[in-house]
Amino acid sequence: MTEGPLTRPSLLVRIKDFADRNAWGRFVELYAPLVYGFARKRGLQEADASDLTQDVMRAVAASAQRLEYDPQRGSFRGWLYRVACSKFSDFLQTRNRHCQGTGETAVIAVLNEQPAPDEEQWEEEYQQHLFAWAADRVRSEFEETTWQAFRQTAVEGRSPKDTATALGISVGAVYIAKSRVLSRLRDVIQEVLAE
Repeated sequence: MTEGPLTRPSLLVRIKDFADRNAWGRFVELYAPLVYGFARKRGLQEADASDLTQDVMRAVAASAQRLEYDPQRGSFRGWLYRVACSKFSDFLQTRNRHCQGTGETAVIAVLNEQPAPDEEQWEEEYQQHLFAWAADRVRSEFEETTWQAFRQTAVEGRSPKDTATALGISVGAVYIAKSRVLSRLRDVIQEVLAE
């Protein structure tokens, strides 16, 4: 598994202070959608996924004072993944207890068939979320043709030649557009991780 951008230790230090609304806002902005997506991909309804996300965020807040960043012990996202898995397991156990009382074996069978959480998938979802988050912030900085040249080549996988033809620009302009947008995306991601 390739390791993505690290969670900055400074953000982990800042969330120890419950009064630091900017740090907590940044933290929730970066990680709540990841946890929510984790829950939805495991079959939870919107309301249940939101509840699970809140449970995970509450667990992080409860542990924030004790968080000590030590890369030798593993990544923060790895720890957060284990917290999410634990809360998901708790949710399923609670749900199983309630469902068993109804006698509906079909419900129990569906819950027991839930796939085992996968940390590699968690990391991939984080990377996708971070990319989408950064793309939303920088898109307005570029002309539509520049954005489409980037999107068609970097996201959709179209060839630069086909993209150039479709957009009515040169192949060189496609490469330049892709490079400019990627550079800006990297800058935005590094800025948020450096905070």
